[in-house]
Amino acid sequence: MPEPAIRAPNDAVVTITASAIRGTDLHMIRSTVAGMVPGTILGHEAVGTVEAIGPGVRNLSIGDRGVVPFTIGRGYCSYCRAGHYAQCDNADPNGPAAGTAFFGSPKDTGPINGLQAEYARIPFAHVGLVKLPESISDDDATMLSDIFPTGYFGTKMAEVGDGDTAVVFGRGPVGQFTIASAKMLGAGRVIAVDTIASRLELARAQGAEMIDYDREDPIATIKDLTGGIGADRIIDAVGADANRPSSGPAAEKAGQRAKQFDQEVKRVAPETNPQGDNWHPGDAPSQVLAWSVEAVAKAGSIGIVGVYPPAAQIFPIGQAMNKNVTIKMGNTNHRHYLPRLVVMVESGVVRPSKILSQCEPMTDVIAAYEAVDTRQPGWVKVELVPAATA
Repeated sequence: MPEPAIRAPNDAVVTITASAIRGTDLHMIRSTVAGMVPGTILGHEAVGTVEAIGPGVRNLSIGDRGVVPFTIGRGYCSYCRAGHYAQCDNADPNGPAAGTAFFGSPKDTGPINGLQAEYARIPFAHVGLVKLPESISDDDATMLSDIFPTGYFGTKMAEVGDGDTAVVFGRGPVGQFTIASAKMLGAGRVIAVDTIASRLELARAQGAEMIDYDREDPIATIKDLTGGIGADRIIDAVGADANRPSSGPAAEKAGQRAKQFDQEVKRVAPETNPQGDNWHPGDAPSQVLAWSVEAVAKAGSIGIVGVYPPAAQIFPIGQAMNKNVTIKMGNTNHRHYLPRLVVMVESGVVRPSKILSQCEPMTDVIAAYEAVDTRQPGWVKVELVPAATA
């Protein structure tokens, strides 16, 4: 790929010192999120130093070190000014109605080249590069680019507060930060649902109560743990790549919806390119949505940060309405939350690098993607180090 250059007055070119693999990257490869343009650089988590700046960037200098927010906002429209950077009217090259602009994006939201590279062009860098104190390491800073703000955003949307019982579906990196965020916001109990042992153990280490959906029915267990009431707050950190249970009592119930799930997969990912064990979309796109509505208490609330493309159109709206459930969802407004989260990391309240399981050179990125895609034991969060800084 050609090296990036300044193309607009508010651009910056950044030397990437650390990037990472995010679950959303896998949505692109599995075709759960369609429309990727061949040749688009993937990746939307990075920290780096400023190599060059355009004349419109007044708050940065060459050599400054910062973290790049995943979603892109220009900073002056009514949405950005209200903190809704993911809905910026000016960032998406396809126009205000096109949706969230982000790095490593498909045609409909860009495409904008991503951050798994030695260098990257950062549009609207006066907003999209947040300077970091020297005390925050690259390992911690990379987690600030997306997954920590996303987990925090999910708990805020779910309205987690003092004494609440919160259930987090999905124990990947975002799910781990959702647990940490729920505890920071005062949750009395956090219940974690997944089936991958290493992820569940990370959740246990944070003090969460674990449920393996391949061993027990998560809804029955949540009801049992809450005296039949259900959870006050639910966070869906999975999205359309959800998988149905493969064993245990929940598998029979999922099997009854097999035809519906198969139809959903065809609608969400009509064109796929599986290769052996890799790049298969999830086989139950609406599974976590159904579980969320079943598990939430009456008058409870659900926050959805798992990725669902426009083609995903199945939701148990009637059951949710009958329970007076509040539902909020969306792409994370990273830039809105980053300043306060940087302070939390700098002060030692949170140490994001605790969930970092691997650090791989960018030259081994394909092997790393394959391991993360098949959920290999111990592969939770992978940092990528470009050759220029390795």
